Amino acid sequence: MVTEAKAYLKKKVLIQVNFFQLLKPHLELIAAGLSGIFILIGWLLDQSNSSSSVVYYILAFLIGGYAKAKEGIEETIHNKELNVEMLMIFAAIGSAIIGYWTEGAMLIFIFAVSGALETYTMNKSHREISSLMDLQPEEALRVQNGQEEFVHVSNLEIGDYILIKPGERIPSDGKIAQGQTTIDEAAITGESIPVSKQKEDYVFAGTVNLNGSIKVEITKPASETLFQKIIQLVQSAQSEKSPSQLFIERFEGTYVKIVLSVVLLMMFLPYFLLNWSWNETFYRAMILLVVASPCALVASIMPATLSAISNGARHGILFKGGVHLENLNHVKAIAFDKTGTLTKGKPEVTDVIVRKDLDKEEVLLKTASIESHSNHPLALAIVQYAKAYFNGAIQHPEFIEDVAGWGVKATLDGEQWKIGKAGFVGTDEAESFENGIAKELAEAGKTIVFVQRNDELIALVALKDIVREETKLAIEQLKNLGLYTIMLTGDSEKTAKAIAKESHVHEHISDCLPESKASVLKELKEKYGTVAMVGDGINDAPALATANVGIAMGEGTDVALETADIVLMKNDLPRIAEAILLSKRMNKIVKQNVIFSITVIMLLIISNFLQVVDLPYGVIGHEGSTILVILNSLRLLRS
Repeated sequence: MVTEAKAYLKKKVLIQVNFFQLLKPHLELIAAGLSGIFILIGWLLDQSNSSSSVVYYILAFLIGGYAKAKEGIEETIHNKELNVEMLMIFAAIGSAIIGYWTEGAMLIFIFAVSGALETYTMNKSHREISSLMDLQPEEALRVQNGQEEFVHVSNLEIGDYILIKPGERIPSDGKIAQGQTTIDEAAITGESIPVSKQKEDYVFAGTVNLNGSIKVEITKPASETLFQKIIQLVQSAQSEKSPSQLFIERFEGTYVKIVLSVVLLMMFLPYFLLNWSWNETFYRAMILLVVASPCALVASIMPATLSAISNGARHGILFKGGVHLENLNHVKAIAFDKTGTLTKGKPEVTDVIVRKDLDKEEVLLKTASIESHSNHPLALAIVQYAKAYFNGAIQHPEFIEDVAGWGVKATLDGEQWKIGKAGFVGTDEAESFENGIAKELAEAGKTIVFVQRNDELIALVALKDIVREETKLAIEQLKNLGLYTIMLTGDSEKTAKAIAKESHVHEHISDCLPESKASVLKELKEKYGTVAMVGDGINDAPALATANVGIAMGEGTDVALETADIVLMKNDLPRIAEAILLSKRMNKIVKQNVIFSITVIMLLIISNFLQVVDLPYGVIGHEGSTILVILNSLRLLRS
């Protein structure tokens, strides 16, 4: 019986804890709601001339104002400076002192509602992180010396092997050591189509193993996985403030002091200078304290920034801070790295020209058989193309020699083969092969590999780093936004010109060495002002750091991801235009908020001096403008 009672009590406590956790994000809104109910009860009692109405107004003050009063007092103590929250507390207390309990309580109620809306905005942004963190498993099935054991992901070390079964989430970054499967990588890239993976392919924490059992070798500690980096990027973005926000916060302290000074003068001067009564003078001073508070102005930027960052994160655009989101609106030119950014970063076979009297399939098979023994990117591309072209089995040469910088020599079926550059097989023969087609292909920006058999040139293979399908669309979108586009590449002028034409960029800079990219960015900044750089490699890091806004591709190197200000998780170039449009929307909404809030404050102050506005309308006008500003900012959460 005792055991059952303990179990029942434990279960009851857990239910209560879970219920509290469920209510926690909504406590401010609940407090505001209760405050409103008590105000209504107090007002109804006022109508019947009941003195007990004050009790309900006091309850409305305490419940509705607790959160903001606590925040204001703590910040005042910490910063040693008065703030907007303290102004609202003084105004509410002042209203109660002169007998305007209803108005003071309404001020607290509307202030509580605006505070709840701000909290909602921040919670909405934080939920992006929470939903991400929930995707990463806490345990992994480690395989060691033939034994399997569940361990916490933090205990996994580089070189450990883990077993991942169908339907399970991958707990840490690694490469497949055994097995093949299909992985749902939507959590990382946002791409809904599953990706096939086999031995030596990399897998990422947080993604889902759909249909095959795989053994994975850990390549990164749990704290350094791509998944964790995404979370860190979003967290840092939420904590970093934009220049506009920092200015408003600095301005707030000075403004509050000015308002309090003017209110103190207002308590006395009108009595002596304008023949107002003491009651009217104090009343107008309290109205001034309410309407002159910069609540709406202070709320003009942060909710908008957080909403925009959340929107971007949801669409695979990670901003490292509001400053970068704000700066993006001022960009006049964008520089792009070529390889891996505008192009796929891997050469692909585009043309195979075989002497007309020979069998194309046989020549391609033997070329691929020889190239399969090389790790050169061009050789790997030829082998991959050949495997897709025919079903014949790869042969093994009797002899093979890698001639560094030129190509390979081989003996296959008793025949002597050479595969490589024009100078390796004979420049004259290469230039005249098939009516000089090599020159035509080279002018199109393609790399040519020549094939020679028994001292006779029999074929050539043309390869090219293919421009991404989305590149042209992305560049055209940026042009439509009025941005100037530049491609940076270490390729020759001929190749650079061909790729630039295909990519539709305005300008290209060829023979651009990695160490000179940063210098090029400095020149572009002098010419265009605010410049962005898009890259993915280690060699792009200095340029990304030099640019006003650095943008990294999600599949890029760790150095590029850490250096950049913005990360495109989906490697989707059109997202750049989306990010710029989001920045423009955010800046537009911030301007609307600032102009609207200042206009309302000025109108209310003037109306108060003219004795046109009473305290209830001052409260509604001032706090209503704050709520409208926050609601306007929340529009940025929509796509």
